[in-house]
Amino acid sequence: MDTAASEPEAESLGVHDCWRYLRSTSICRIAFVHTGKVEIFPVNYVPSNGTLLVRTGRGTKLDAVKERTAVSLEADGLNQYGTIAWSVVVKGHAAEVHDAEEFQDAADAGLSPWQAGPKNSLIRITPEEITGRRFVIAPPNSWWAPQEPADRA
Repeated sequence: MDTAASEPEAESLGVHDCWRYLRSTSICRIAFVHTGKVEIFPVNYVPSNGTLLVRTGRGTKLDAVKERTAVSLEADGLNQYGTIAWSVVVKGHAAEVHDAEEFQDAADAGLSPWQAGPKNSLIRITPEEITGRRFVIAPPNSWWAPQEPADRA
């Protein structure tokens, strides 16, 4: 039985829905190229004035943003019942922020590091493209072929 035609398609999200979902979580993955290799890290963030802020310490992320690095972020989530999933991808550029007032704004917005230790640097991701999709999570029996019972000797 082919049920693919009756399954709902993924819905493309408009930019306003993407921002609504980005504001609903604080966890994403950030990806960029550094010293010729693709790097990806889980980070927490806060939206701020049409950008995203990430707080970090010394290391790869901070080293990579010294020259307005191209980055991609992906944030995902589920509705409270676990029946609808969404995914938002932000493509843009990252740069280190040095303004003390912006550090205070980030702190006021709830941006705090997960790990102990100095996290004295703030990175701002300025989006150039934001895309997203939302879809109903299919039950396993709609995508997993039934297995025949193993023959018993």
